[in-house]
Amino acid sequence: MAKSTKTTTKSPSILTTRSLNFLKNYINNPSPVGFESSGQQLWLDYLKPYVDSYFTDPYGTAVGVVNPKAAFKVVIEAHADEISWFVNYITPEGLLYLKRNGGVDHQIAPAQRVFIHGKKGMVPAVFGWPAIHTRLGNPDAKEQQPKVDNLFLDTGARNRKEVEDLGVHIGAVVTYQAGYEELAYDYLVGRAFDNRVGGFMIAEVARLLHEHKKKLSFGLYIVNAVQEEVGLRGAEMIARRIKPDVAIITDVTHDTSTPMINKIIEGDISCGKGPSLAFGPAVHNKLLALVQDVAGKKEIPVQMRAVSRSTGTDTDSFAYANDGCPSVLISIPLRYMHTTVEMLHKKDIEQTIQLMYETLLTLTPQTNLRYL
Repeated sequence: MAKSTKTTTKSPSILTTRSLNFLKNYINNPSPVGFESSGQQLWLDYLKPYVDSYFTDPYGTAVGVVNPKAAFKVVIEAHADEISWFVNYITPEGLLYLKRNGGVDHQIAPAQRVFIHGKKGMVPAVFGWPAIHTRLGNPDAKEQQPKVDNLFLDTGARNRKEVEDLGVHIGAVVTYQAGYEELAYDYLVGRAFDNRVGGFMIAEVARLLHEHKKKLSFGLYIVNAVQEEVGLRGAEMIARRIKPDVAIITDVTHDTSTPMINKIIEGDISCGKGPSLAFGPAVHNKLLALVQDVAGKKEIPVQMRAVSRSTGTDTDSFAYANDGCPSVLISIPLRYMHTTVEMLHKKDIEQTIQLMYETLLTLTPQTNLRYL
């Protein structure tokens, strides 16, 4: 008797060539905290075909709306801003000292290439750092470590006037040059996946709803908020304006499978094993249970973790806004957060999109999310 052979085929990706090209352009485009406008315009231009209307707020949070006249409002949200630096002082010799704009990591800065966003356009520069020969020249001296107060930029100018002639000024924002790359085994790497991958994913949810002609029984607000990295400020403002009934927030979380991370503290989360759901005070238990149920029914793997007093994400701003808004956090695992080589897995992107999409198809204004 001949043995039967079973052919397995890989399920088609929900991501299109067009959407992946948008992701690449979106990641490569700088969107520093407080200066998110160009990235927001890119995002809105991609989103507009899939929504009924859109609006922005005074600080640049962008919102696409499906069913804008519906009384019941559901938000899916990400944040658009990336960590960066400010020019704070220009020396007589033309070197630039900086202040943080968000939680940028000073230890990764030496020898990085950057763009200074000057009055005359982008100015390339580098973080200078003494050669190892000079740092180790005195065996009795303690080797210096990079700190905010000893890091400096070199534009090639050799005095303050030459710096100013380039259009560089005090308060000019500085972003890293590093961009999007594809690695082996469906890994992607780039700066600012935290959290422009979230903005990409919520836009893809809107695309899928539109292309599959799904009719929702509520108003859907696709929110790309600004200024998360300096205290969840954009979400705080837009939550008060929209006054949603339900909020689904997406952000990144730490892949804890790499060296020097303590799983006892950070939990057990890995790239390529699906989106992560969190237990915590701001996370609404009944809404979380609904998302877990959807994941189980649709065979979407999820990884669980716990947060303490706050999630540290825009979830907190939505949960405690107005009279309280049932909110849930769906995170995507990320390696090397707040560096120029943030890394994630394409499969996690697809499964996070799918989980948000299927959750929206399950929700209705009649879904009981009351505790009592």
